[in-house]
Amino acid sequence: MSVALVRPSRPPTAASHRWRALALALVTTLVATLLAAVQAAPAQAAPVLLSQGGAVTASSQENGGTAAGNAVDGDGGTRWSSAFSDPQWIRVDLGSPAVLSRVELAWEAAHAKSYRIELSADGNTWTNAYSTTTSTGGNETLTVSGEARYVRLTGTERATGYGYSLWEFKVFGTRDGGGGPEIPGGGDLGPNVHVFDPSTPDIQGKVDEIFEQQESAQFGSGRHALLFKPGTYNNINAQIGFYTQIAGLGLNPNDTTFNGDVTVDAGWFDGNATQNFWRSAENLTLNPVNGTNRWAVSQAAPFRRMHVKGGLNLAPDGYGWASGGYIADSKIDGTVGPYSQQQWYTRDSSVGGWTNAVWNMTFSGVQGAPASSYPNPPYTTLDTTPISREKPFLYLDGDAYKVFVPAKRVNARGVSWDGGAQQGESIPLDRFYVVKQGATAATINAALAQGLNLLFTPGVYHIDRTINVNRADTVVLGLGLATIIPDNGVTAMKVADVDGVKLAGFLIDAGPVNSSTLLEVGPQGASADHSANPTSLQDVFVRIGGAGPGKATTSIVVNSDDTIIDHTWVWRADHGEGWGWETNRADYGVRVNGDDVLATGLFVEHFNKYDVEWYGERGRTIFFQNEKAYDAPNQEAIQNGDTKGYAAYRVDDSVEQHEGWGMGSYCYYNVDPTIIQEHGFKAPVKPGVKFHNLLVVSLGGNGQYEHVINNVGSPTSGTSTVPSTVVNFP
Repeated sequence: MSVALVRPSRPPTAASHRWRALALALVTTLVATLLAAVQAAPAQAAPVLLSQGGAVTASSQENGGTAAGNAVDGDGGTRWSSAFSDPQWIRVDLGSPAVLSRVELAWEAAHAKSYRIELSADGNTWTNAYSTTTSTGGNETLTVSGEARYVRLTGTERATGYGYSLWEFKVFGTRDGGGGPEIPGGGDLGPNVHVFDPSTPDIQGKVDEIFEQQESAQFGSGRHALLFKPGTYNNINAQIGFYTQIAGLGLNPNDTTFNGDVTVDAGWFDGNATQNFWRSAENLTLNPVNGTNRWAVSQAAPFRRMHVKGGLNLAPDGYGWASGGYIADSKIDGTVGPYSQQQWYTRDSSVGGWTNAVWNMTFSGVQGAPASSYPNPPYTTLDTTPISREKPFLYLDGDAYKVFVPAKRVNARGVSWDGGAQQGESIPLDRFYVVKQGATAATINAALAQGLNLLFTPGVYHIDRTINVNRADTVVLGLGLATIIPDNGVTAMKVADVDGVKLAGFLIDAGPVNSSTLLEVGPQGASADHSANPTSLQDVFVRIGGAGPGKATTSIVVNSDDTIIDHTWVWRADHGEGWGWETNRADYGVRVNGDDVLATGLFVEHFNKYDVEWYGERGRTIFFQNEKAYDAPNQEAIQNGDTKGYAAYRVDDSVEQHEGWGMGSYCYYNVDPTIIQEHGFKAPVKPGVKFHNLLVVSLGGNGQYEHVINNVGSPTSGTSTVPSTVVNFP
């Protein structure tokens, strides 16, 4: 309430003085009464968007590009359109009952003149909540009321000769009295985040207890984050098992120092490190007890923002097999010894030296890296990384948790944190929805719609609808290899065509019902320029099968331009539970449609058809590691028209510019060792399409390659595990 004060046109009389005093007294009383009423009224939860990413059906669709899901994807550039007849309907399932407050419609030119909004608790019996016979289309906001799980728009008369066409169909309301203010940011980090300081009793005992649980739990459900506050920790040997993240909570790796080791070895697997997956070390300084730290890992085991005041051994005790790996933004004062590692990628780091190589050692922006000498020894070295952004990380500012989001770097070389203030943004934890086990996709989407970022605590999250990330600069950060499983064939996560989304530190595990995709970055046809502030994927892993049956037609689709894919392992399982040629069917691993996409550390394995397909212009890949599907039953099963097998990495014939460095594909057709793979790589022969330092390998003679790329490169032969290489193509 406001009171306007008007200057009188003449000097007030005594009477007017008395009247003004009386009026002010009345106003004061009225304001006090209103304030008391406002304070006494119960707080009303703000309605939130409930329909986005929900399961949706329609009476028809005009064509393959206008599916019903486009109307609830949060993207104003995609639409549902129906057949050209009356009546037609579109229905969204909100997932659970909700108290509704409004519906927003964004019509394309082909809109409804007459339609109604209907509500239902069970999807069978409907009540009318709104109707009109005079709609003029455009953007409409409709007030509705009632409790429902299902909302249906039924068009009864079209305004044009075309069908009904909606850019967006949005339903708002609250659940259980909740709304926007009912999803608070911040809070505790849940039971699977273990926070230590130097005075914590028996740190070694707790770390050993978790390692005992996780050492061989390759497909278990345990998830853990071991977080160490700034300070010095003595006599620590932190052995790191599956689904375990160890990290310092300082803003700089040197803030948290171990006089000890962070160790990965392979005793659980008889000295074979080729299955040491899904773990990480970040943001710590190590003074190794014997001068060298052992980190014997394979895929999906990043070593980030680490300072090792000594050497780093990447092989298991006894120098058994290993198939890693990835280092970024790290400083190793001594020598890195990969020894038995088949391949490795190191980015934007500093090393005191590097010794040994097997098949493919690739470096970009690494001070102290060996010079390029491919194929003997097989070193591929780029002086800088063209574009990079380090992974967001949790840290403590005093007693307050924050997430630091490093800034983009161009032509980076060396670590981001040594010798000056770090560039980036600190985001308080209260701007994150701290996701804990049991959280629903509906709540997660409501938190995103409310403007919160997401911090997934260690756990396994089953979702019944797509998680939709629609706001620019949203951070989705997982701790302890947090795992998202779509239960009913939905896409696990979609990102809108917006600037600067950061996805990091989580695993998407395909569910038993086939998903057409598991992760989509940008909608089909995305075209916005994100070069100043690209979206990035970092330590985002995908698994199909292994922990149980899983299926997905295509795992990751990147439609947005300028996206950075920084370390991913996209894996169709070749062991564990629920795997087999059709049991965990997954035809395609990664498909890139966006332009100017950069992949740094691309690991994609075992897909039924193409592992990587690239349609966008000016794509670049620095380091690629691949194995073709082990379990192909025979030559016919992989036949691709007149071509023997599907390439591991295919650049579409329409592409004019593309470049790749340090890229390998291996075959191990152990079900039928007579299978022939025509080539590992396929690309158009054009001046702007270039590859450097390619290899193909037959593992123990189980299947053979005829060429490396197209019809170029010598065949693999016999039972010798010796690479066939191409230094430059064309």
